[in-house]
Order: sequence, then C-alpha cells, then structure tokens
Amino acid sequence: ARKKERVDQNSASNASSLYFPEWIYKDLEKEDSGRLITNDGISNEEDETLKKMTLVGLWCIQSSPSNRPPMNRVVEMMEGSLEALEVP
Repeated sequence: ARKKERVDQNSASNASSLYFPEWIYKDLEKEDSGRLITNDGISNEEDETLKKMTLVGLWCIQSSPSNRPPMNRVVEMMEGSLEALEVP
C-alpha cells in the first residue's frame, strides 16, 4: 500500500512533495534508472549490490509491519541473486 500522488516530476516546485519511495519505485521501473543509480565509475558487482540494497530497503519500509521481511530473510535477499528479488 504505497502512497499515491499525482505530481509533475519535471516541476522543481513539486519535487519535494513526491513521496520518496514512490520516486524510487518509478525509477526502478525504467530500463535505465539513471536518476537514482548512476553507473559512473562503479563495477558491475557494485551496481548489482546497489540495486539489491535498494530493493531490500523498499521491502524493509513497507507500511504494514507484517509485510516487512525478518532480518534472516533480509540477509538471504542480499546474498541471493538480483534476478530472484521482486519489487515489493
């Protein structure tokens, strides 16, 4: 249950009113998530770790505590493959 807001993302005056996790979700949906994750000077392994951390972080901030993974699951998610992770 993510907070939904209709905001013109190109408008600087509305930028602070966009719910931050919603912005991350929208950025992850793009093929090239250039706004959130820049690949300048980082290895493929670092890029994969960054994407995993982003997805796991989104799982950990779910509105309902029952939807948040326990810590042992968080560790499994970080140790597993990026392809196995789902967007919450």
